[in-house]
Amino acid sequence: MSSRRSRSRQQTGSSRNITDEQIADLVSKLQQLIPEIRNRPSDTQVSASKVLQETCNYIRSLHREVDDLSDRLSDLLATTDTDSAQAAIIRSLLSQ
Repeated sequence: MSSRRSRSRQQTGSSRNITDEQIADLVSKLQQLIPEIRNRPSDTQVSASKVLQETCNYIRSLHREVDDLSDRLSDLLATTDTDSAQAAIIRSLLSQ
């Protein structure tokens, strides 16, 4: 490593450095949150890169699901009397 890079790393401060153990802990926590990985047998090892990839895929699918539900609510609102209690509930859901 060049001395410039070494100095740069030292200047960032130890509070900004993350240890391998912390990374492993974070990856483990992500594994518990992602259904695609969580449902695998517990003796199956999953690489950190696979966990990150599945996390990104899961977040994308959640975004698509939110968009779809928002569209469905908007369509429902368009066919509902705007002064009804049902319309007020739909509007409150859309504004969240």
